[in-house]
Amino acid sequence: MTDYKVNSLEEMPKAISYLIGKVENLQQTVNILRSKQKDSESPQWMNVDELCAYHPSHPKKQTVYEWVSKKTIPFHKMTKGLMFLKSEIDEWLKGDYQKTEADLIREAQEFILSKKTR
Repeated sequence: MTDYKVNSLEEMPKAISYLIGKVENLQQTVNILRSKQKDSESPQWMNVDELCAYHPSHPKKQTVYEWVSKKTIPFHKMTKGLMFLKSEIDEWLKGDYQKTEADLIREAQEFILSKKTR
């Protein structure tokens, strides 16, 4: 940090200009940090290919589909196909993932339907 001393009234315009520059730099930094924070707060979705690239072991698509069929990985069925929420995948990779209420309801409905068809 640089100390800036004003020794006379003639140096005041230069000092004010210096301070304005510093404030502008601070504002730019705050704006960058705010935009990064907003990006990290919005949900980040991945398709199967992106999941394969993101996962540390870089599994093949077939492996991911097996995980989905066994319901060992958190996933969402969407119009674009299977989608994965990055935050849920991170929790799953850490071993902290717990099924959501929606997951449990979906599994219960699938179980009931499978019993009715027998």
